[in-house]
Amino acid sequence: MDMKEVTIFSPATVANVSCAFDIMGFAVEKAGDRMVFRKISEKGIRIKMKNYRELPSEPEQNVAGVVALAIIEKIKPDFGILIEIEKGILPGSGMGSSGASAGGAAFGINQLLGEPFEKDELVQFAMLGEALASGVKHADNVAPNLFGGFTLVRSTWPLDVVPLTSPETLSVSLIHPLIEVKTKNARNILKKSLLMKDAITQWGNVAGLVTGLLTNDFGLISRSMHDGIVEPVRAMLIPMFADLKQAALDAGALGCSISGSGPSVFALSENLSVAEKVTQAMRDVYTGLDVPFETFTSGIGKQGCRVVDENYEK
Repeated sequence: MDMKEVTIFSPATVANVSCAFDIMGFAVEKAGDRMVFRKISEKGIRIKMKNYRELPSEPEQNVAGVVALAIIEKIKPDFGILIEIEKGILPGSGMGSSGASAGGAAFGINQLLGEPFEKDELVQFAMLGEALASGVKHADNVAPNLFGGFTLVRSTWPLDVVPLTSPETLSVSLIHPLIEVKTKNARNILKKSLLMKDAITQWGNVAGLVTGLLTNDFGLISRSMHDGIVEPVRAMLIPMFADLKQAALDAGALGCSISGSGPSVFALSENLSVAEKVTQAMRDVYTGLDVPFETFTSGIGKQGCRVVDENYEK
């Protein structure tokens, strides 16, 4: 059977996960993009934006497009591919919008081609899209987008992605102020150097967070979710961040920090019931403010990118 078309769901992701800047992320179960990949007779890549049409449709300027171009340059199929993108994640939200486009493009085209590439190879293709979006070839969004669950990016060169297990009931609350924070700008305000004592503290927290996830130790997860390097600098970009964080912790969250480069803020909780209370507490902080927002409460997206519909030529 020759696959002519495939439709996928590409999940939102939370990157950095507090203390693990640029090296850790996780997929969100209930938020993401829908992408359709269709073979066409004209060779090359075409992009159709079903919403957010202010995003470029030229493949060389589109996050999904540059990933797609790199893959077909390697495979050289005798057909072209039309990619239809329905964004469920606002660009500049800090919820892995560019990662969903990049990872989804790599996954979807791989499905259409009969899966010639392994997941590690798909991450490498997807990183090209992140480089276009942020100027940096980072993998902490695209790795969990493709692998699902939590991932640790031990190294980007050579690429070494480590999938991590996590407590089955672990849940996330997200609040997204409807303002845009560009990843490039959020990176530019970070300090270029830091004190050794601050680095040591951060290393301990990263190790503790990984250990807590692997051993289902909620207390250790909570104690480790502290970022003394990136969060204090980027907090100024997010309205009422300190109040959001305190409200989440008071409602029972294990920890709370900035999702990716912001402005979204995430909190992890032991289970969905607590996460729903945490989400409401964060909503209460923003209710009455002149800042529109949306919220999500979700489990961890264990699967990552997945096919939701497919058509074959019989």
